[in-house]
Amino acid sequence: MGRMNRFMRNGHSLILAYDQGIEHGPTDFDGRNVDPAFVVDIANKGGFDAFACQKGIAEKYHAELQIPLLLKLNAKTAIYGKDPVARQHCSVDYAVKLGASAVGYTIYIGSAHEAEMISEFGRIEEEAHAAGLAVVLWVYPRGEFVKNDTTREMVAYASRTALELGADAAKVKYTGDRESFAWVVKSAGKIPVYMAGGKKAEDEKEFLNQASEAVSAGAAGLAVGRNVWQSDDPLRTARRLNAVVIEGKSVSEALRL
Repeated sequence: MGRMNRFMRNGHSLILAYDQGIEHGPTDFDGRNVDPAFVVDIANKGGFDAFACQKGIAEKYHAELQIPLLLKLNAKTAIYGKDPVARQHCSVDYAVKLGASAVGYTIYIGSAHEAEMISEFGRIEEEAHAAGLAVVLWVYPRGEFVKNDTTREMVAYASRTALELGADAAKVKYTGDRESFAWVVKSAGKIPVYMAGGKKAEDEKEFLNQASEAVSAGAAGLAVGRNVWQSDDPLRTARRLNAVVIEGKSVSEALRL
């Protein structure tokens, strides 16, 4: 696990993500979770191992955060064409000043702009490692020539990209079944793979089943946002995720919590 050991419990971990405001727009929020303080409180009380956010949230709320900060260094809005690009807006030095334990970066492989992001990430990765920070790479196939971004081949391409670019962990989408996701994990070699939580599932049991399958396929854990802080009871959902991902309990056992 290397630099990611600091975030692990029983070889697994849970990252609470709250970078969706710029990435998706305010449509993800309601009257509770639009307030960053509400989500930071979930991060502190919900048994999470890191909190991922953009620098503006970190600047204003890092004093209230009681778990490690994973600071995203690039971003884009949801207003884009077929070939997205997310460029750096925060330096590694500033991440260190904000007290980050790790930095995150997103690359859209398959985009016409992937070369820009790969080059930029290469510099960031070296700077972050020199500063003693872990580096988590969000990797999503996207662009004009990507017809399906959750196939076994595409997601494995994403996890392998993270390994070969020097990331300490990869965050990728779930392929939909344990067998294909096991290949995604194997393709990442020695670096841990985190399943992206994605949009909120209609049924919490369905989401927990996906988490359980991903972990049984070898995933280190989840980087999850909406399925927790959009929940009617976020701390209950967090307890159930901890039961499945960290404690190795079955979904039926978790649902009894």
